[in-house]
Amino acid sequence: MPCNPLLDTIAAMPRPTEAGRVFHGRGGLYAGCEQWVLDAYPPVLVLTSFAPVSDEALATIGAALAQRWAQIALPGDGPLCWVFQQRGGAQRLEGRSDTRLMAGVVPQPHVVTEGGARYLVNVLKGQNQGLFLDMAAGRQRVAELVAQQAAAPALAVSPGVSLGHGARVLNLFAYTCAFSVVALRAGAARVVNVDMSRGALATGQQNHRLNGVGNGPNGVAAFWAHDIFSSWGKIGRAGPYDLVVADPPSYQKGSFVATKDYGRLLRRLPDLLAPGGHALLCLNAPELPPEFLLEQAARHAPGLRWVERVPNPPAFADVDEARSLKVMVWAAG
Repeated sequence: MPCNPLLDTIAAMPRPTEAGRVFHGRGGLYAGCEQWVLDAYPPVLVLTSFAPVSDEALATIGAALAQRWAQIALPGDGPLCWVFQQRGGAQRLEGRSDTRLMAGVVPQPHVVTEGGARYLVNVLKGQNQGLFLDMAAGRQRVAELVAQQAAAPALAVSPGVSLGHGARVLNLFAYTCAFSVVALRAGAARVVNVDMSRGALATGQQNHRLNGVGNGPNGVAAFWAHDIFSSWGKIGRAGPYDLVVADPPSYQKGSFVATKDYGRLLRRLPDLLAPGGHALLCLNAPELPPEFLLEQAARHAPGLRWVERVPNPPAFADVDEARSLKVMVWAAG
């Protein structure tokens, strides 16, 4: 049966208006509920289990969601729409997920908001819906760092035309470019987004259009479908950068393996960063503690100064913060 804390959370759940986590059993704060996660991608709720689930358990949760939705939905919201995804059992071993629409109709296109920004998502696609909810605090920190960059040199776009004094940002492993969107909304002059996936970058371009940024008057965005480790020359020539953001996969064969490749990335940072610039580096690997990134930075980029670990959103609280998402900031010089 589903855990009582999940049912209690559903019973008290406010009407969701922004994308975010509703219940985080994975954090270990609720004994016996570690398999459960509930996310809101308004107007859709997404329930995820990291272990096999009985039809009876799903029916109980579905009834709880329906009851709560009837209480909080506004007249224009329509009927309850929820999706179930199972990542446990054979799916976990094979790196796959089973995703099912349980009730309602998912809007197409499906656009959600976070902190005033708009993003395309696809909750029926699988494990990567288009926006990593646990990175909300990292996106906010990027916006703050960009806003602080008031004294950056003007960026010339063409002869006689510049974008003022906004930050120059490099967004590595850009995925659907959410970091770029928030940076440009905060006043960045230019963002270079680099990712191997053309499909992810295409969604990123749509995200920029949704927010009216990256087209010149509100900063310039570039989208490079490149293997980062084969493109340092081109990446370096577009710099230096006031902010470098890197949110790589922790283990993706053929792309990035943290224990092997983070050092290679860190060695490049001193040459990429402008004086006074910052690097925001992310690591989502429960088996690697924050000390891993600190030791890698000290070894491969000793000239960088560690600034902080960005606290994760309260909705992602964990009994062991060493296992949770690591978002850490360094400064050049």
